[in-house]
Amino acid sequence: MPDRKGIILAGGSGTRLYPVTMAISKSLLPIYNKPMIYYPLSVLMLSGVRDIAIITVPQDQHLFERVLGDGSQWGIKLTYIAQPSPDGLAQAYIVAEDYLAGSPSVMILGDNLYFGHSLPDLLKSINASATAATVFGYQVADPQRYGVVEVGSGGVVKSIIEKPAQPVSNLAVTGIYYLDETASERAKQLKPSERGELEITSLLQSYLDEGRLAVEMLGRGIAWFDTGTHTSLLDAGNFVRTVETRQGLQIGSPDEIAFDSGWIDEETISKRVKLFENNEYGRYLERLRRR
Repeated sequence: MPDRKGIILAGGSGTRLYPVTMAISKSLLPIYNKPMIYYPLSVLMLSGVRDIAIITVPQDQHLFERVLGDGSQWGIKLTYIAQPSPDGLAQAYIVAEDYLAGSPSVMILGDNLYFGHSLPDLLKSINASATAATVFGYQVADPQRYGVVEVGSGGVVKSIIEKPAQPVSNLAVTGIYYLDETASERAKQLKPSERGELEITSLLQSYLDEGRLAVEMLGRGIAWFDTGTHTSLLDAGNFVRTVETRQGLQIGSPDEIAFDSGWIDEETISKRVKLFENNEYGRYLERLRRR
């Protein structure tokens, strides 16, 4: 089977964050000291994925290219795909069909942040799994805001419902989706929902109907932020600042992941140190290079 490819869905209009997103994609807003897109990109890199597509609206594509380049500075390959109109999360698999070319994939939403000691091992385990579809469940206090998964005995998925008025559980489906090579074809068979979108829950339901949808629980040791509102954006920034200030470690650093993984050499990391020499991120990379 081909290697798994990555997708970061960074399109959409970001209306929940107006007026701050009226001139810039929400995925380029800062979460403390790095652009938001660094955090989901880092998750894919921690999974071991090195071939990644960034899906954006056409007018924002050049901004992402300016921030991220072609990925070679991190030893990865970045491809940019324009989404003419944001018509639902499942639409990503249609616009990315040619890019995927029959490969399994992992898609992450461009406004999601994950952090936890056990996270890298969990991601690599799922990436190597032959399971057709895997999502992550996370306990939340307000499940009606999310897609909700109901899990029965033995961890078997019983149902998945988008933003239910009466949630059957408090397990939200987070914004990472590991799907097999049939995802694009399945997405093309979907009908728009009442709100006119191709729902990701409908796509996942097609796997569930076949008994091929698995859920992994993200426990207390893992933090997850959906940074699509002003409050959650601030909360995420404060979280990153607290961890980095207290521990002296960076969260969401593609440079660190690439260097530690052996994807880039000392010469490349030295160039990144020079680029960021006037801030703490550059000084952190310098300490990383010398250790």
